[in-house]
This record gives sequence, structure tokens and C-alpha cells, in this order.
Amino acid sequence: MEVVNVNENSSNDDELFTEELKKFVETKAGVKGLVDSGLLKIPRIFIQPQEFFTKYSSKSNTTVPVIDIKGLDNDDRRRAIVDQLRRAFETWGVFQLINHGVPTDNIDGMLEGLKSFHEQPPEVKNYGNSQLLDFSTNAKLKRSTAAGWRDYLSYMCIDQQVEEEALPQICRKTLSEYMVYMFQLKDTLSELLSEALGLSRDYLAKIECMKTGFFVSNYYPACPEPDLALGAHDHTDAFFLTILAQDNVGGLQVLHDNHWVDVPNIQGSFVVNLGDMMQIMCNDKFKGAVHRVLARDVTRTSFVSFFMPSSMKMEVAYGPLEEIISEKNPPMYPQISASEYLAYYAAMRGTKEGDTSLSNLKLDPTAQHQ
Repeated sequence: MEVVNVNENSSNDDELFTEELKKFVETKAGVKGLVDSGLLKIPRIFIQPQEFFTKYSSKSNTTVPVIDIKGLDNDDRRRAIVDQLRRAFETWGVFQLINHGVPTDNIDGMLEGLKSFHEQPPEVKNYGNSQLLDFSTNAKLKRSTAAGWRDYLSYMCIDQQVEEEALPQICRKTLSEYMVYMFQLKDTLSELLSEALGLSRDYLAKIECMKTGFFVSNYYPACPEPDLALGAHDHTDAFFLTILAQDNVGGLQVLHDNHWVDVPNIQGSFVVNLGDMMQIMCNDKFKGAVHRVLARDVTRTSFVSFFMPSSMKMEVAYGPLEEIISEKNPPMYPQISASEYLAYYAAMRGTKEGDTSLSNLKLDPTAQHQ
């Protein structure tokens, strides 16, 4: 693909931007294809506005909470873990999870297998041999933002049913095993989250708000100009709960107290993040973390497990839980179904308003008392 590099004065030329984006998408080679072509300057569609890097400073002396869930069978230990989870979601919206029961060999094997998938020639990659699987890149965006420096493979696992034959053969075994582990871990976290909200242990499981898994393998190729690009823009997650596995390259950051904080990998750990829909149900008692991924001069791989309602519950309206709201704590959000919110979220992504898509849904507290 011929790449048109332009200077800052022409960066607002929507027509050129749209044309270049179209050409890039039509190659079906993704960002990896750009790197393989030997380019030394990144295309203009990936160059981020400088305010994306300067709006908030980074903070190196702060670390994301780490929660060890070993010993859940002990009542005292379980209460301590629930307290830690509650504090993490109240103050950070994210934490790193260790001693979770998923074998490190499976995590490492899964990441290596997916890296091998992304590094195959374009004509060999599976571009979607079923309605559940999709290989793509950063094409679905508005003109107001630049593209992220990444390719991805996504897989929808409806109602916890893993269709192994739909997965790419090069990583099929380790990936299908990993997904089973993710559903098991999600069930454990669902119980702990229910307890942290002061609800019965099986509350969230009963309402089936996290029975379907949406899995995304992110591949961030080495970037020749990492200071100009982002792997992923700052955002929150639309779903209910997120579990992330990442390699040791680094680049993930979360926004805390108006500072970007690095989330380096702890061997064998996961990063757990609260999603927008869960924040709605919590009525802001717990909040998800704004996060982003920096571009690097080396390749980074991660795998994200998003959890959303069962197929029978996608059209069911969710809102602030009755057990949480009161006269002193009125509902801050309207009732909204997962499918409605995901459509709204998708429409807002890639726009300036997309950074605050959840806050735009908030009810007017003064109107509720009129």
C-alpha cells in the first residue's frame, strides 16, 4: 500500500484521511502488514493529537492494587479478600489478580499461540470462518480520532459454549482450554463481587449478566514511531467485567487521580477491570478504570476476556440495583439493556464524546426531586 505522509498543517484534511483509511483497510494485511512492508514513518491515520499525550502526566511511584485470592475456602481469608476487592473497585476500578488457579503454562501457551496466529502471512490468517470469529484491525472509527496501532482477533462464546472447531488451528487447543479457565475464574469473581456489594454470593450468577464471553486477542506490532501513536486510545470497557492477560512488554496504563499509572505484567497474573454496565448496576459505588495502551518499538500481545449477559438476557434492562439505591442514594442511571448500551457505546467510540459515554447517560439528580 502506498502511504501518504503529510505534515501537521494538512492533518485536518478529512478527505485524504478517509481515503488513506479505506486503502489501509482494503489491504486486509492489518498493521502487521504495514510493519512487514518495511515502513519507517507511520501513516497519518495513526498519528495521535499531541494533547492525547500531554493532558495527563504519568506517575511512576504508584502501583495498581494486587489481590491474592488463595485460600478462599477459609471464611476469614475470604472476608479479607472481599474487602480488598471492594476497596480496589471503589478507589481504582481495576486490580491485578494472583494465585487464581489458572496454570501459568496455559496463559503463556495461549499468548504464544495467538502471537503465532497474528504473525502468519495475511493469506493464511482466518478472516472469519464463522459468525463468531473475526480477524480485523482498527477500521471502525470516526474522523475525530486516529487509529490504534493494533490488529485483533475476536471470538464470541455465547452462553459459555466454546466451539473449538471455530478457533484458528494454530492456537486452537490452548485457546479453548484457556476460555474454559476464564469462565471458571469469572464465576469466582462473580461471587466475590456479589459479596463486595453486600449481596448474596450467587446474586450476579442468578441474573446471568456475565454468562457470555467476548474474547479479543490484541496484537500490537513494533511501531517505528511509538511516540506518535497509541496501541489503544483511553477508554472504559462497555461490558460487565474484564479479565486481561498480557505479556511482559508493558504499555498498559490506567488513569488514577488524573495521572497515568503503568500496569506492568506480574508473571502469571491477570488484570481485572470493572465494565460500564457493572458500574451502572453498582450506581457508581464501584467504577471502572479509564485505560489505554502505549505503542512500543517491540511487539506486544494481550488477550482480553469480556463478560456480558446470556443470549436470553441481552434485551433485559439493567439499571442500579434495588438493593443498593435508596432515598439518600437515588439511581444515577436509567434502565438500559446490554444490547442498547453496546450499540450506544459503539456509536460513541472514536468521537470526543466517546471518552465520557457513560457519564452522558447519567440522570439529572435535580429532576428526580421535582
